[in-house]
Amino acid sequence: MDWPSAKKKCGMGLRLVVMLGIASAGTMTFAQEGRKVLIHPQPLYPDLAKEMALRGTVRIEVVIGTDGEIKSTKVLGGHPILAQAAIDALRKWKYAPGAESTVTLEFTFKPQ
Repeated sequence: MDWPSAKKKCGMGLRLVVMLGIASAGTMTFAQEGRKVLIHPQPLYPDLAKEMALRGTVRIEVVIGTDGEIKSTKVLGGHPILAQAAIDALRKWKYAPGAESTVTLEFTFKPQ
């Protein structure tokens, strides 16, 4: 089944999944249908989160403007310390220009 058919059938919007193997030099993989991500720095794993051995997934709804800039973010779930790290990184993200769109992003933090 192709993405448009699956999207209609499931009623799902676009979703970008970011998996982070967080350490001082983590890794990131992601996939998205539609708008291309041009700049996507990964979130830094906060020192406090390291001390607390925090791990988990943060979900953020992001509105992307026509110019590719992030217009707004809304945390849908996750620990506030990890969510703030994700938002700080998202402020630096840049997408290819296109129609205004909304995506849900998932950042998974795993201390190593």
